[in-house]
Amino acid sequence: MNVLQALNGSLHASMAESEQVYFLGEDILEPYGGAFKVARGLSTTYPDRVITTPVSEAGIVGLGTGMALRGLKVVVEIMFGDFIALAADQIINHAAKLRWMSQAKVRIPLVIRTPMGGGRGYGPTHSQTLEKHFLGVPGLRVLAVTSMDDPGELLKSAILEDDDPILFIEHKLLYAKTIQIFNDTSEFTLQKSGERYPVYHLKIVGTPAPTLTITAYGYMAELARQAVQRLAFEFEIFADLVVPTQLSPFNLDLLLECLANTGRLLTIEEGTHTHGWGAEVVAHAVETHGARIQAKRLAARDMPIPASGPLEKSVIPDVEGIIKAAREITGQK
Repeated sequence: MNVLQALNGSLHASMAESEQVYFLGEDILEPYGGAFKVARGLSTTYPDRVITTPVSEAGIVGLGTGMALRGLKVVVEIMFGDFIALAADQIINHAAKLRWMSQAKVRIPLVIRTPMGGGRGYGPTHSQTLEKHFLGVPGLRVLAVTSMDDPGELLKSAILEDDDPILFIEHKLLYAKTIQIFNDTSEFTLQKSGERYPVYHLKIVGTPAPTLTITAYGYMAELARQAVQRLAFEFEIFADLVVPTQLSPFNLDLLLECLANTGRLLTIEEGTHTHGWGAEVVAHAVETHGARIQAKRLAARDMPIPASGPLEKSVIPDVEGIIKAAREITGQK
């Protein structure tokens, strides 16, 4: 099963389990089923609870927020993550604040799904990674799916078990990725924290104790996993990889524990470098461990994403860039 199939199956399972679940978005009816086909089959199976909308992201999220206020569990699809900026007012000033403004008399069980990221040549307005602009908003949870474990379970939990608004990030390049299964024959060991939205910890089986901690999320976590393999076998740099699914509010306990042992931290993200997720992670790490650690950030260059394939590749981090950054922080120039 790939990530797209897992997410689609999760939506079907959630709507089957609860008649309170509604799905809203642009071009989601059959036979189209959404721009990336995550909504495939929903309107046929649940025609009364799948609502196609006009092209108005603010209107879609506003309608979803109002439905959630009435006790429904609402899933909203924003066709491209770039357009989430059009709904920022509804998310930040309404959905995220209503529980607080009502003294918790109302809750907003709203999941806003959207594909982020580049790598497909869609150009400056369809390839961005914008979730950093929503991190730290009180009352809003930001999640990012990965190809590890079961991303469908993450989405189903967000829909059925969480009563607060969630921005649910799905990288476009993850949709076709096969879900990774880790067992006794795997090259990596996988441990995960016990929270509803877990943190994953990967290490290569049989290698020495790591001297570097790498953290990444979404599609960058997949590239980081590939880099960790090459770092071990080509450069004898042994790293552990920490992959959060919840970006905000922060849950850094596992990361800080690993960092206490390695003393070196490399953060990787596809959002632009300045004022990013990695900067905040490093700030928390320094506040906890002080001058005992070294830290380095790897992110997209501070510029719009080009439509040209070669130029786009020069802007967004890749495996070679991760390896280069890891060698620099460990002293292998």
